[in-house]
Amino acid sequence: MQQVNLSESRNSDNSPVRAWPKDDVSRVPYWLYVDRDLYDRELQAMFYGPTWNYVGCVDEVRQPGDYKSSWIGERSVIVTRDHDGALSVLENACSHRGTRVVWCAKGNGSRLTCPYHQWSFSLKGDLVGVPFKRGLKGEGGYPSDFDTVDHGIRKLKHVERGGLIWATFSEDPPDLETYFAEALPGLDRVFSRPTRVLGYQRQLLSCNWKLYIENLRDPYHATLLHTFYVTFGLLRAGNKFLLGTAAGGAHSVTVTENTGKKEKDSTGEIGRFGEGLTLADPTLVTPIPEFADGKVTGGTLHPSSVMHQQANSIAIRHLVPKGPGQTELIWTFFGYEGDTEEMTLRRRKQANLFGPAGLVSVDDTEVLKFVQATAESYQDHVGLVEFGGRDTADTSHMLSEGQIRAFYKYYRQVMQI
Repeated sequence: MQQVNLSESRNSDNSPVRAWPKDDVSRVPYWLYVDRDLYDRELQAMFYGPTWNYVGCVDEVRQPGDYKSSWIGERSVIVTRDHDGALSVLENACSHRGTRVVWCAKGNGSRLTCPYHQWSFSLKGDLVGVPFKRGLKGEGGYPSDFDTVDHGIRKLKHVERGGLIWATFSEDPPDLETYFAEALPGLDRVFSRPTRVLGYQRQLLSCNWKLYIENLRDPYHATLLHTFYVTFGLLRAGNKFLLGTAAGGAHSVTVTENTGKKEKDSTGEIGRFGEGLTLADPTLVTPIPEFADGKVTGGTLHPSSVMHQQANSIAIRHLVPKGPGQTELIWTFFGYEGDTEEMTLRRRKQANLFGPAGLVSVDDTEVLKFVQATAESYQDHVGLVEFGGRDTADTSHMLSEGQIRAFYKYYRQVMQI
C-alpha cells in the first residue's frame, strides 16, 4: 500500500480529484472501492450497458409456467418459460407503479400478478388483466384510449447457450460469441452437456464487487491464503498454469492441471503448510476424472459471473452489487444429466469447499472485508499490483497479477478514467 499526495489536486469543495495515480495499471486507487458516484456510473456502463449478464439456467425454468427471479446489477429481473415453451427475461417491475411483481425465488403459474393493484401479466410480460379497467357502475377507471397492449413489462434481449441464460438491457448488444471471445471455449467445455442444479449457497460480502473480481484474477494468493488447497493437494504453485484474458481484459481465463497431492515442493515459503494433516474422507478433495484433458478451468465473465470447475465441483457464481461496499454472491452448483449417485454425492461434498462457510472460500470473505475497511479509511492510498511485472500479457505460471492489470486496463477505457 502506498500513499498518493493529492494536496495539489482538489475540487472546489476541497475534496480530492479522482484521478488514476499512474499512467499504467500497476497501481489501483482505493477510492475506486468507495466512491458512490463512480459506483453509479459502473452500474450504467457495465451492468446496464452492452454487456451480457448471467441470469439463470434452463434447469431452473424447465417446465412450462416456471419462473424465477434474478439480478442484473441492482435491478431485479424475471426469467420465465411460457406454456408454449419460450424463454423470456423481463424487468421485475410492474408497468403501472413499479412494484416488484415476483417476490419469491421460484414459482410456477399461468400469470405474474403484481401485489399492489393486481395488474396481471403473461409469462411473456404482456399485460392481460387490469382490475376496474373501465371503472365500476360508470365511475372511475381508465380513459377510453387506454390499451393494455401499450403497458406490458419491458422484455430484455437474452441468449441461451449450453443451458445458461444471458440477458442484457442494451438494445444493441454484441453477439455472444464476440462478447466472450477467447473465454467462450472454456465455458462451452464445462457446459457442453445438459446440466442439473444440485443446490445453492448465498452470502453477503462486505466488499466492493471489483475486489471480488480482483481476488479471482489473483492466483498468487491461492497457495498462500488458502492453505487447505495446498495441504490437501488441490492446488500448488508449481502446477502447470495458463493465465489469460479475453475481450481486451474484460474476462479472465484460468487453466491448470489438477495433479493431486505432491510432496512438499512449492510449499517451502508457506509457514502454515500442514504437512502431516489428513482427511477422514478424502473424497472431499479427490476428483473422479471426467474431462479427457485432465485440466481444471475457470474464469471471470464480465461483469457479474464466474465459472468454476474445481475437482468435481461445477458452479456459476453470480455477483449482485449492493452499493459500493457490499456484494451479494449467489453460488449455483451443477451436476450433469446421467451422473451416477457416487458422482452426485461427491459433487455435493465438494460444494463444502465453497460458499460462506466453505473450507476454502471463507478465507476470501474475511480478507476482502478487511481490504474494504482499509479502502474506506485510507481513500488516498493505492494498492500495488505489479507482481509478475507491469504488463497484461498471458502467463504460464500463477505468480502474476497480470489478470488484475488487464481488467483495470479495460475498466479505465470503459469508465473513461
